[in-house]
Amino acid sequence: MTDNPTPSKALEQLAGRLAARAAPGPAPVLRQPVDCGHFDIAIARDGSWSYRGSPIGRLPLVRLFAKVLKRDPDGSFWLETPAERGRITVEDAPFVAVELARRGEGRDQELIFRTNVDDTVAADAGHPLRVVTDPATGEPSPYILVRNGLEARLNRPVFYELVELGQEERVGDATLFGVWSKGRFFPLGPLEGRS
Repeated sequence: MTDNPTPSKALEQLAGRLAARAAPGPAPVLRQPVDCGHFDIAIARDGSWSYRGSPIGRLPLVRLFAKVLKRDPDGSFWLETPAERGRITVEDAPFVAVELARRGEGRDQELIFRTNVDDTVAADAGHPLRVVTDPATGEPSPYILVRNGLEARLNRPVFYELVELGQEERVGDATLFGVWSKGRFFPLGPLEGRS
């Protein structure tokens, strides 16, 4: 008989430790969390989570991990509680925006995004939209800041919905194409051939 737990048992043990340490309770003693190395958890570009190469199919478990997800200034991603932390691998952004809702119209409209872990966030000054264009292919990759350096990449259908709401706006010396949300203009890209 082996002392090594199966991957699903090890994942359940990790989830239990993280849940217990992230649960509300008395204020923890301030100290650095123990570095547990790499947890062998990965988030793919499509937003799916895996442990040791096997998909994590239980959404409540993914949501639990997402709640304790942090990003260091160096760009590394961690699952962290006051007691312990471990690195994970993130292929692109840790979340994917899978739904867009609009309230209102024009400059005062509010664009609200739902992520694959059921977080909702409205585009505003604290949660900006940004678009990165691949210089080789010209392919846009749109993102919205969800919290504390953690972004959601907009999936293609959501980005198409966003583009449908776009309009031209003069910004400095350029005419840009973008959207308004909560009184702020977010450029989606330049308009070629316009002055």
